[in-house]
Amino acid sequence: MSEKNWYAVYTRVRWEKKVAELLTKNKIENYCPVNRTQRQWADRKKIVNEPLFTSYVFVRTTEQEHNTLKRIDGVINLVYWLGKPAIIRDAEIEVIREFLNDYSNVKLEKTAVSINDRVRIISGPFVNQEGQVVSVKNKTVKIILPSLGFIMSAEVAAGNIEIIHQRTRFLEESGFGVV
Repeated sequence: MSEKNWYAVYTRVRWEKKVAELLTKNKIENYCPVNRTQRQWADRKKIVNEPLFTSYVFVRTTEQEHNTLKRIDGVINLVYWLGKPAIIRDAEIEVIREFLNDYSNVKLEKTAVSINDRVRIISGPFVNQEGQVVSVKNKTVKIILPSLGFIMSAEVAAGNIEIIHQRTRFLEESGFGVV
């Protein structure tokens, strides 16, 4: 039997909780992160649990179970990266869980790799090498990788790197320095 990994499934709009419920009924381990937030109506305020990631639910399955996922009502497809279902690391799921346990009214912000970010390559021939982003073009990032006393540039697909240290322009411009 192959190893279970976390994947993201793309759901119908506003079906995240329903899909999570259906996955649970089908004995498929899943996680639908919910954010406790306050909503205001004309006559009242109420604390509600809303899905943190719109149209996404995380599932922990084997590759053999992927076809079963697609038959669940409300599941549109798995999220793919470079032609394969994108594997989400256990540590990332844990960080989401811990963060939501500690905080409410959480906001998501999509981040992009920027010039001068410190990054680590997570796959390919330069795996675990750290470097600094010197250019970003299309879906490719050019990184200077100091190794063996040389500086080498490598074209690396953005999905094959993780940001270690992201430059924060606002803080730099306001005189607070780099975080």
